[in-house]
Amino acid sequence: MIGLASSSETSLIIKNQIMKLLQLQIAAIGLIMMVAVSGYAQQNIRILGTLTDSLTHERISFATVALLSQQTKVPVKETQTDTSGNFILENVPVGSFALRVSCIGYNDIFKENIFINLSAGNINLGRLMMTTSKNNSLNEVIVTAKKEALQNIDGKKVFSVNQSLVSKGGNAADLLQNVPTLQIDGDGNVSLRGSTGVKVLIDGKPSIIANGDITQILQSIPASSIESIEVIANPSAKYDANGEGIINIILKKNTRAGLNGSATIGGGTHDNYNGDASLSYQSGKVNIYGNYSLKNGNTYSNGVQHLTFLKQTDSTRYSTENFPSVTRNKIQFVKAGFDYSFTPESILGISGSFNSRNTHRNEVLTFNNFAADGASIQSNNRYNNIINNGNSYEIDLDYNLHFKKPKEELALNFSYAYGSFRDYQQYSSHINTVDGRQASVIDTPLINDTRHNATNYNIQVDYILPVGKSGEFSAGYRSQITLGNNDQYAYNVLGSGKTPLYIFTDFFSSNNQVHAVYLSYKDQVGNFSYQAGLRAEDSHLNATYLSYNVDNVLFGSPVKVPIKGIYPSVLLTEKLENNNQLQFTFTRRVSKPSVREFNSTTDFSDPANYYKGNPGLVPESITDLELDYNKTWQNISITSGIFHNRIDNVIQHIQTDPVNDETTTTPENLKRSITTGLELIGHFDLIKGWDLTANANIFYRDNDAAPQYGISANHGISWNTNITSTVAPIQSLSFQIRADYRAPDMVLQDKNRAAFGLDAAAKYDFYGNRASLNFNANDIFNSRKWAFLRSSDDLLLDFERRTASSRATLSFSYRFGKSSGASKHSKQVKRIEDAS
Repeated sequence: MIGLASSSETSLIIKNQIMKLLQLQIAAIGLIMMVAVSGYAQQNIRILGTLTDSLTHERISFATVALLSQQTKVPVKETQTDTSGNFILENVPVGSFALRVSCIGYNDIFKENIFINLSAGNINLGRLMMTTSKNNSLNEVIVTAKKEALQNIDGKKVFSVNQSLVSKGGNAADLLQNVPTLQIDGDGNVSLRGSTGVKVLIDGKPSIIANGDITQILQSIPASSIESIEVIANPSAKYDANGEGIINIILKKNTRAGLNGSATIGGGTHDNYNGDASLSYQSGKVNIYGNYSLKNGNTYSNGVQHLTFLKQTDSTRYSTENFPSVTRNKIQFVKAGFDYSFTPESILGISGSFNSRNTHRNEVLTFNNFAADGASIQSNNRYNNIINNGNSYEIDLDYNLHFKKPKEELALNFSYAYGSFRDYQQYSSHINTVDGRQASVIDTPLINDTRHNATNYNIQVDYILPVGKSGEFSAGYRSQITLGNNDQYAYNVLGSGKTPLYIFTDFFSSNNQVHAVYLSYKDQVGNFSYQAGLRAEDSHLNATYLSYNVDNVLFGSPVKVPIKGIYPSVLLTEKLENNNQLQFTFTRRVSKPSVREFNSTTDFSDPANYYKGNPGLVPESITDLELDYNKTWQNISITSGIFHNRIDNVIQHIQTDPVNDETTTTPENLKRSITTGLELIGHFDLIKGWDLTANANIFYRDNDAAPQYGISANHGISWNTNITSTVAPIQSLSFQIRADYRAPDMVLQDKNRAAFGLDAAAKYDFYGNRASLNFNANDIFNSRKWAFLRSSDDLLLDFERRTASSRATLSFSYRFGKSSGASKHSKQVKRIEDAS
């Protein structure tokens, strides 16, 4: 339930009670941490190391590391390597031990006579090389194993996406719907715990696909090409200081020995088709991989908005707009690369990717204006024909060096990317008389022809130096340079041809640079570990905006936006008994306006509401605090956290007062927005063949007033939740259901309405696990929507839009190679991860 600032005292009492409750929770957890820290004097001896493949030098994850009694060989402690191949055995007692390392497909490692005494300190075994079993390629039985669904690693949540059946055949946006803590509205906007200022990275870098438009980037990357998704609510100093959190999409890269491949074809409702194929080869020092995907289909959208002009300037009091559309998308994505190991510690990687997007949209806008008594004043139709074509490519060069000293590493990256895009839009309008008869065309047809291109350079160096028994010093440098051009040409279409429309013709060129260095140090004292870092950034945007004056003479306006800052981050972790953990994070960040938000070019595709950028914007200043508690049992893991987010100079898109029944939306800086909330994530494997992942966020948001725009102060409580349940009644058959709900929420002048969605899927694996059949149905009740009520002193806007592509999709996958099948007389067992 949303309460406004002008509501009764009951709302204020509820607010105070909630704030007191949150303060008590923070104090209680802080007290627990202080009590736990008092145990530092207790000796915690650890055995740690890293596992790698002796031939490929890839890190080996999910291997079993067991500490055995030297005399009886009975296991004393046991753990698994993480996704980076690292392992730590905690709280090792005094005595004489042996160590056994095992992983299916490799020969065991066995180390004897490891002596532990109180003065021994931590034992670092360094890099351990595992050799492939000689019989590994003969008569394999394939055991499909699931990755851990959620891992908390150094303050970031890493979600394995290979278990998402409901997003099969979809894109990155469909996949993000399945990630706890994330929400995507009906217009494709991504939010993290209610915050829409989150930044999306691809393999740790910004993308120029679709000219950097996040919604189109997510639609352009197939779900089948994604390995994992990292959600970083409070990024450390290693990451860019820009954004209210980071979503890092990690693309797949081959990790399997020998020749392997897969192919998938699928089709769905609304004339949607998709397909992808991958091929990889790994042997000795060489690893070669490549994948291709194609998605061709329709997207249907239908929307309506009702406007009420509170301060009329003419006879129009109400206006209604309907805007159904059909969009045909053809998206292709290719990525290929190879890695070469000069030595076990030195690896060079070269990769390239290409994205092609062709879009054709037909849209019909219907406008009806009414007087205060409801009488019809005017009715008109507008027909929009929009063609969007573009290509982008990226080349990456990576070099990783592992020094002789364990955990000392150097990583270098250079990437170059280029994209070119064209938006061609043609509009024609028809005015209807009041009695509904269509009149002749009286509005001159318009053409908007916009050309975009962008070039991006990225240089990054990261260095890690171990210090003492458990300390680690990190330092790095990064430069990002993006050069862009946005040229918009507008024309009137007359009988004699096209005539330039100078009022909407302009040219915007930009040079956006970010140069940064960071320092970070982490260490461990007993069960307590800490990490502190500083990031210094020097960024500047230099741009030129060229437009025509009233005499149709071109003139230029410079745009200069220098931003410098030092951004600290702190991460504190206390490991308690019985797999309990407390974690505290603090970060200071900045959220910079996008280049489009600075660009004064007018988007006139909606004749009732234009959009213009604002070169006078300043960045948002962000302060984040979070306290998390993690508890793990044998089949259950729970993550809970209290978070507090404060944004100063918050950027909001403001719809201005109507002029001749037309409004203009432009980004503006407002004063402040504060969000405090509670996050819960649980993963349950209660019985064999059934697992459940659930997430809920409840938060209180307090927005300051902006009287200059007719916006009153407001506050309210909102929440969202999602649940994913997977049932496998037999080994070859599994079903999955996902449900999500987003409660009403107040964001400055917008009151977002509730939305609900339900997806379902089924998967059948054929004998030998070489092939599988997948069926999924998305938004079964057609209930996901983007809807809000926007209010100011002059205008009320009631908006709703629903978007749907394929409602149901059937896809078939086939895999081949060493890791993809089984013969009848199988002897050797090999563990692989479910990549389908």
